[in-house]
This record gives sequence, C-alpha cells and structure tokens, in this order.
Amino acid sequence: MLPVDTIPENSIRKVRDCIFSVAYPTPFISRVLLVAVSKDVLEGILDLDVSVKETDDFLQLVSGGKVVLGSIPLAHRYGGHQFGSWAGQLGDGRAHLLGVYTNRYGERWELQLKGSGKTPYSRNGDGRAVLRSSVREFLCSEAMHYLGIPTSRAASLVVSNDDVWRDQFYNGSVKKERGAIVLRVAQSWFRIGSLEILAHSGELDLQRTLLDFVIREHFPSVNMNDSNRYLDFFSRVVLETANLIALWMSVGFAHGVCNTDNFSLLSITIDYGPFGFMESYDPNFVPNTSDDERRYKIGNQANVGMFNLNKLLQALKPVLDRRQKQLFTELFRAKLGLLGESEDDNYLIAFLLKLMEDTKADFTMAFRHLSEITQDQLKELRIPQEFWALQDLAKHKFFSDWITIYLLRLGRNRGDSDSTRRKRMTAVNPRYILRNWMAESAIQKAKMNDFSEIHLLQEVLQHPFQRQAAAEKAGYSLRPPSWAKDLKVSCSS
Repeated sequence: MLPVDTIPENSIRKVRDCIFSVAYPTPFISRVLLVAVSKDVLEGILDLDVSVKETDDFLQLVSGGKVVLGSIPLAHRYGGHQFGSWAGQLGDGRAHLLGVYTNRYGERWELQLKGSGKTPYSRNGDGRAVLRSSVREFLCSEAMHYLGIPTSRAASLVVSNDDVWRDQFYNGSVKKERGAIVLRVAQSWFRIGSLEILAHSGELDLQRTLLDFVIREHFPSVNMNDSNRYLDFFSRVVLETANLIALWMSVGFAHGVCNTDNFSLLSITIDYGPFGFMESYDPNFVPNTSDDERRYKIGNQANVGMFNLNKLLQALKPVLDRRQKQLFTELFRAKLGLLGESEDDNYLIAFLLKLMEDTKADFTMAFRHLSEITQDQLKELRIPQEFWALQDLAKHKFFSDWITIYLLRLGRNRGDSDSTRRKRMTAVNPRYILRNWMAESAIQKAKMNDFSEIHLLQEVLQHPFQRQAAAEKAGYSLRPPSWAKDLKVSCSS
C-alpha cells in the first residue's frame, strides 16, 4: 500500500518519493550468542513457544543471519527536528523491518531488528549497535511495559564478537565494543518525522497516502469519510502524547532525546537511547550527557512534547497544555492515595515535589515508602530506617508541615482505611525501576559473557510493584551505591 524506493542498491543517499527502501540485514562475522529473550513477547505476541530460542533458525532470524522466506526487509525513510532544528533526512540507519505479523488475537505487530547493518539512511554511521546500549534498550522497554506505560517491546537480545568502535562520551576516546542486535516489536514504527519529511520535501500526495494508511490501520475510531479526519487524527495524537508524557513523569522517566523522529504517532515510547530514571528528585535532571543546553531535562518534557506536536499542527498546542496539567494531577493523586478531588491537591503535590527537590530525596522510593508506611508512623514522625527515602525527606524543616496537610487530606478519603490506602498506593508506585547503575552492573558482567544479572533484572522488572526476595538481596531497593553518582550515560550507541 505504501511505495518503496525504486533504487534497489543499498547505498547511502538522498531518497525521495517513497516511504521505505529495501535493505537486507548484514550478518555478523563472528559467532553470535543469544543473551536473553522475553517469554511474554514470544508467547503472548508472536505465538511462539519459548523453546524456539534453542533453535538455530531462531538465532539466525534475530541476529540478521537469515530472513523468513518471502520477507523483504525494509528501512523506513523519515526526517525530524533534533534539539529544536530541522535535521533533514534521517531514517532507519541501523534498523531493518522484517515484516508484519498478525497474531491469534488479531493484533498487528511489526518486527524490527536494531543494530543489523547499514541502510540508505545510515549517513556516517556503521549500522551497528553495541552491547552496552542494547542491554539498556532490551531491559528498559520491557520494564516500561510492566510499569503500564505504552512502549515498544523487546523480543530478544544477541551479542557477537564483532568489533564496533564508539566514542561513548564524544570526548575523542574511541573504544572497541561488541556488536549486538535487539529484535523489537511495535504495532507501528511510524513517527512524527515520518510525516515531516514528506511535508518538507513537498510530497503532499504521498503524505496524504501515509496519513490515510496510518488512520485506517491504527485509528479505527476516526471516520475515513470525514473531511476533517486529519484534524481528528492529530487531536487524538495530541491527547495520547500528553497522556504518555504524564505517565513518564509519574515514574520519573526521562527519555533523553525527545526529537520529533523519536516521537511515535501511536504515542508509545520508542528509541531508547540515553534515557534515565530520576533518582533524587530534580526537575532539571538530564540523563543525556551530550545535552549541553539541557533541552530534554525531565521537567521540560511536556514543553518539548508541545513543540513536537506543534510541528504537526500548531493550532492544537493549547490542547496539550490543558490536558497535561489535568493528567499530571490525576496521576499524582493516585500516587499519594488521594480519593476524589480537592482544590488544594495541586498545592499538596507541588509542596512535596519541592521538598524532594531541596533534599534530593529519591523520587521512586519516596513515593513507595509513603505507600508502605502507616499513618500512625507518619503522625508521630516515627520513620523506621527501612524507609530511608522518607528519612531524607524528613530532614527538610517543612516536612512536618507537609505531613500535617497530607494526613488531613487523607482523612477526607470517604470510606477509606489505612490498609486499603497502602494497598492502593503500592499498586501504582513501583518498588523497582531500571536504574542506570543496575544496567551498568549488568553490562559489565555481560562483557564477560556473564548474562546472569540481565536475566535477574528481566525477572525483577516484570513485577515492579511487588516486593521480591531476589531483588532485595541484590540491593535494588536500597540506596544506590556510591559509585553510581559518577555514572554517565551518552548518546553513542
């Protein structure tokens, strides 16, 4: 239904008048090892028994060694605004769309390899991804799913001994790393930049073709016969994107590179790069060390979302602004166990976040500890040592004032009990998130072919709201180790 590049050669060039280019994966030269798979993705989405991971056919498929009979791998053409400026043609520079699978539930899923070699959109890149970044993407996309946040999924992770050279922090220190590939699945990989490139190139008929395809496939509630169908479509994208960013904020997630080419038209989280989960509460938190201007700091994600959506339809910018505030309040009411609405709720939430900012209290664990501590303990300001994030928060001179307001507000929850409140709050405040130091620990072991911590994290992050013995033993709910403070995350992947 969508046109493919008429030039068959897999050469780096400017492409026009198409949505995709044919591009086959480049197999690794060295032996490939299967690091991990997602049982849920294999069995729940792809209708495969997890035992398929033991077969050579599976390893060949997920490493780009072979393609399924009849498959014509594609690389998608798109553009984008990067750090606020139009960057021109970008596209899948190291990703290959293997095909579309419709499962037993009638769901349509697109299978894509990342790190599988060059395409016409590789620009100056080598088409590869390294083990370090691939471990992070595999773990985080699955972790986000189990946190209830719309996201692409990761089916598998493989690693090779092929040499891939990377300047991790863009400081001139180029180092040899191992090449890796993630098999990713999503219901669509189309993004804002998919439409932008066509508008900037004046390919308006093709833009309408793509818009109609996306609406027909993914937005069934939009009436295709309505002359205002594009306005309706954009309105829905705006609202769903607002919802996605509010969900990011509610778990302290910073994407790191919120360019228009990384924003999905289906409002799911895609393209995990230098992301990070905020530890100490800081609205200026930036996980990406190359973001010198702090454009994509966590506190600016809503504004960046508006900028990106404004590139699609400037007239809908105010819609995101109003909806964002409403969603933010709703989500934080739930995190604090508040029932109903009160005109003072925004003040209560803002007060707490200010205390967190001043004390640098751990964002995730402060909310989790509020979920586990009793109201009697809060009333007496008797905070056990296990609630270390609240102990940090309690150092603030206004902490007792906030507790007084909070307890009064909880007292207005009709028909509520303290045990019910705690049960409700622990269901929305995770105990475990993928912290950078956890990912780094797993990466360092994986470099030595020890994949045990990847498997442990994979299991733990499938149940982020439940206390788990293995996670507690590993220290995943304790204070981060001292070396974690100096850990840096870069765009180089």
